[in-house]
Amino acid sequence: MDGTPPRFLADAMLGRLATWLRLLGLDAAYAPRLEDLELIRRARAEGRILLTRDRALAGRRAARGGRLRLLLVSADRVEEQIREVAAAAGIRAEGLTPLSRCSVCNEPTRPAGPEEVAGLVPPYVLATQARFSRCPACNRVFWRATHVAGILRRLREALAPGAFR
Repeated sequence: MDGTPPRFLADAMLGRLATWLRLLGLDAAYAPRLEDLELIRRARAEGRILLTRDRALAGRRAARGGRLRLLLVSADRVEEQIREVAAAAGIRAEGLTPLSRCSVCNEPTRPAGPEEVAGLVPPYVLATQARFSRCPACNRVFWRATHVAGILRRLREALAPGAFR
């Protein structure tokens, strides 16, 4: 990466990949309902790399040239897809901030104190966790639950062994 992390737009075939790129802390919009030409227009307008598995979309005349970067993802497994995207976009583990975006709506999350999330999380979570983050768009609350270790392990295996400890 040249200092500015790449931004992505995933088509209908790559929703899981978009979620995992968000978990890495990357801006990965997901547009499952847009037609091919709208995907191309949006990716160009927003300066995003268009991610697709659709050979027909990748082969469209409108998808070639201009300011559009398109990546035809060939891998089937999400870990392999992450590796493929990372290699093509020059993404390295250094400098990434995993778990800094809402995995559902893609917005950067903000730190939130226990008093702010009281009533939004189960009482046990409120009593046992000190740090939370919250999505300003959809109001989801996140904390370091037991599944986070597994998420970070999968990201580490997909991108760079030793990263995200």
